[in-house]
Amino acid sequence: MRAKLLPTLVAMSCASIASHAAVTDRMLQGSPGNGAEVLTWGLGTQGQRFSPLKQVNTTNVKQLAPAWAFSFGGEKQRGQESQPVVHNGKMFVTASYSRLFALDAATGKKLWKYEHRLPEGIMPCCDVVNRGAALYDNLVIFSTLDAQLVALNQETGDVEWKEKIDDYAAGYSSTAAPIIAGGLVLTGVSGGEFGVVGRVEARDAKTGRLVWSRPTVEGHMGYTYDAEGNAKENGVSGTTNRSWPGDLWKTGGAATWLGGTYDPQTGLAYFGTGNPAPWNSHLRKGDNLYSCSTVAIDVKTGKIVWHYQNTPNDGWDFDGVNEFVTFDLGGRRVGGKADRNGFFYVNDARTGQLLNAFPFVRKITWASGIDLKTGRPNFIPENRPGDPTSAPEGKGKPVVSAPSFLGGKNQMPMAYSPDTHLFYVPANEWAMEIWNEPIAYKKGAAYLGAGFTIKTVQDDHIGALRAIDPKAGKIVWEVKNGAPLWGGVLATGGNLVFWGTPEGYLKAADARTGKVVWEFQTGSGVVAPPLTWMHKGEQYVSVVSGWGGAVPLWGGDVAKKVNYLEQGGMVWVFKLPTAQR
Repeated sequence: MRAKLLPTLVAMSCASIASHAAVTDRMLQGSPGNGAEVLTWGLGTQGQRFSPLKQVNTTNVKQLAPAWAFSFGGEKQRGQESQPVVHNGKMFVTASYSRLFALDAATGKKLWKYEHRLPEGIMPCCDVVNRGAALYDNLVIFSTLDAQLVALNQETGDVEWKEKIDDYAAGYSSTAAPIIAGGLVLTGVSGGEFGVVGRVEARDAKTGRLVWSRPTVEGHMGYTYDAEGNAKENGVSGTTNRSWPGDLWKTGGAATWLGGTYDPQTGLAYFGTGNPAPWNSHLRKGDNLYSCSTVAIDVKTGKIVWHYQNTPNDGWDFDGVNEFVTFDLGGRRVGGKADRNGFFYVNDARTGQLLNAFPFVRKITWASGIDLKTGRPNFIPENRPGDPTSAPEGKGKPVVSAPSFLGGKNQMPMAYSPDTHLFYVPANEWAMEIWNEPIAYKKGAAYLGAGFTIKTVQDDHIGALRAIDPKAGKIVWEVKNGAPLWGGVLATGGNLVFWGTPEGYLKAADARTGKVVWEFQTGSGVVAPPLTWMHKGEQYVSVVSGWGGAVPLWGGDVAKKVNYLEQGGMVWVFKLPTAQR
C-alpha cells in the first residue's frame, strides 16, 4: 500500500511546487507590497518603481558592495536598457539584439540563454535595445526587434509559443517590456519614424492567442478575436477625419513603443502614444488624435475609455509615450506623467481630467504653459518649425526649440515613493535646431519630413535627477549630471533613490534631501532602471550597464560631447556585507 501511494505523493508534491512557482495575477498585484520578488516591468504594473525594502538604507548604504556580475558577452554590446525580473530564485534579463538570459539570482550563474534569430533588414529607430520581459504562469515573455512576441519556459528556455506582431519590412519593431493584466499580455508597437500605425494588442498570456487590438490613430478599426482567430469589428478609434484631414491618418504613427502600465483599481491599461507621422506638422492640420497622448483602455473590452493629448498637432517629435504612473492623491486615484515636451501632468486615472500641469525642465520654448481649464497648451506660434512649401529653397524656417525631441524625459522611467509623495524624474536640459522638409510616404523608409541638430543649453550639465512634488507642482531638489540621463530610477523604503549615469555610475541619494550617499562605477554607461529584491534574508540591488540607445545615434552636438563613453553589457548585483545587515 505504501509503495502504491509514493508515486501519488511525489506527483502531488511536484504539482504543489509547480503551482507555487507559477506566476499568477494575484502574485503580480501583490509583489510590490512585499518587495521579495520583481515580477513585472515597473516593479508593479502601476509602474511606481517603489520597493518597501529597507534593509539597505541611508545609514548603511555606503557599505553596499558587489555580490556578483554577469557579462552578456560577444560583440553584441550596444545599448542595454533592460529591467530584469526576478522570480523563484531566478533572474530573467533581456539584452541587445533580442537576447534573453536566465541567471541564478543569488550567484549570477547562467542557467540558459535564448538568442532570437533576427532577419536582415530590421529597422529599429533608436538602437537594438530591449527593455525587459514579462512573467506569467511558467512563462517568460518578451518582444523582438523583428516585431515578434516569444514565450519561453522559465525552467528550460524552450519556446512555448511565438507570435508575429507585425511586418518588420514595413518599419514595425518591438522593444518594450510587455505587461500582464487579467491573464492578458499587453504589447504595443515601435516604428513611428517609418509611418506605422500605432496600436495596443492583448493576447492570452498562456497561449499567445490574439484577444483584441486597439489602434491609436483615429480612423482605424479595432477588433476582437474568437478562439479560432476570427476577427470581429470592435469600433473605429475616434471619428475618421475629425482630427486628421485628408489621408495622412492611414500612415499616422502614434507608436506605443514604450509599453504601458495597468491599475487593477481602475481596470484600465494606460499607454502613451508617439509622434504623428510625418514630423512635418504643416502636412497634417488638426490635433491628430491619438498621437502624443495618454490612452486609457479597458483591458476586458479593448475600448478606449478616455484619452488626454499632451501635444496636439505635434511639430517637434515630442511623442507622448512616457509612462503614466498611478498613485493616490487626496483620496483620489490619479496618474503622473513626465512628458517628452517638458511638462509634468497629473490626470484623474478614471476619467482623464487634467488636474495639474507644470514644467519639470528649466527651458521650454514651444508653449508658455498648459491651460488647466481646457487642458490644451498655450502654443508660441513663432517657435513652430516653418512650412517648407512657402519657402523658395524647399526648407521651412528653422527654429531653436527646447526641449529637444530627445525630450525633457525619454524612455528612462521615473519612480514614485508613497513615503515621500514625490516623483523622481531623470530629466534633461537640451535644445535643438529643427526645420521641416518635403516628404512622401514609402513603405519601410524613414518618414520624417524634418531635419535637426541637438544643442546643449547649460555648460555644466545636461542631465538632472529631480524630485518632483506633483501636488505643489515644483522641483524639491535636484542632482545635476554632466551627460544626459538615459537610465531609470528606483525608490525604496530605506529612504533611498537609485539611478545610473552614462558616465558609468550607479548612484544612491537620500530620497528626502537629494544628498548622494553612495556610488559605484560599473565600467560602462547605465541606460537601464535599477531594481531590488529580497532573497533568503538579504536585500539585493541590481542594474544593467551598457552605453547606447538614442543619444549616440541622434544626439548631434551632445553625441560628440559624450563620444568617449564605452559600450558594454553587464548585470551588476549588490548587497550588504553580513555584518552590516
